[in-house]
Amino acid sequence: MAGFILAMFVTRLAFFAEQLPARQFSGLLLGAGLVTLIGAVDDRFHLAARFKLAVQVLAASILPIFGIGITVISNPMGQGWLAPPSWVAWVLTVVWVVAVTNAINLIDGIDGLAAGVSAIACTALACLGLMLGQPGVALVAAALAGSAAGFVGWNFNPAKIFMGDTGAYFLGFMIGGITVLAAFKMAASISIFIPLLVLVVPLLEAGLSTLRRSLRGQPVFSADREHIHHRLLEMGLSQRAIAVLMYCVTAVCCIIAVWISRPQ
Repeated sequence: MAGFILAMFVTRLAFFAEQLPARQFSGLLLGAGLVTLIGAVDDRFHLAARFKLAVQVLAASILPIFGIGITVISNPMGQGWLAPPSWVAWVLTVVWVVAVTNAINLIDGIDGLAAGVSAIACTALACLGLMLGQPGVALVAAALAGSAAGFVGWNFNPAKIFMGDTGAYFLGFMIGGITVLAAFKMAASISIFIPLLVLVVPLLEAGLSTLRRSLRGQPVFSADREHIHHRLLEMGLSQRAIAVLMYCVTAVCCIIAVWISRPQ
């Protein structure tokens, strides 16, 4: 988090790069700071899942107040955009940001996985922002990619430092906020697929975990060792091999997302 903030500060002072409006950036940092704080407390004292979820919802609810929200959605029945009522936009924003926050946390089960996937995804988001004329979004995504990539060097197996909920919540919340902020200027028919492609690894893990626990009648936020990376460990792959495999999957999906989003 400190690396990200420092990068944003330096670019503003030294390079005068176009940045996000101060109001939006403040809202993003305020929400991210709140989930990071609750993640740090949880790493120390193991808070109840419902309490953590409530704080995440509160943090995500801050974003629309600062002008960060899903105000339009692609029309699934054809071309163009749909503008949902304000309360629906608020719900969509909260659900998406909370989902991405927890999705990144779910893949933080082996050394280097969450940080590396986040770095690759944010690099793709930075490229998309530049391609589609949103340098402020691109700068935030690039700073986050750099902070995550720098962490990977210490977190890759054998890890010298661990992310915990503190780092996973920060990365997840920021990535969720960036994808909401972006509102990429692309064809409505493909816009919904871009964040899904970029975040395919964490979102797939989150979806499978939710489905598995629901079918078994278990609490959705209960812990288990049946995540994709755990299954690959049981098959005999090393932590390093699994991390590299997931990096490759993420990179391929991100390349596809950038390619189909290119201006025609």
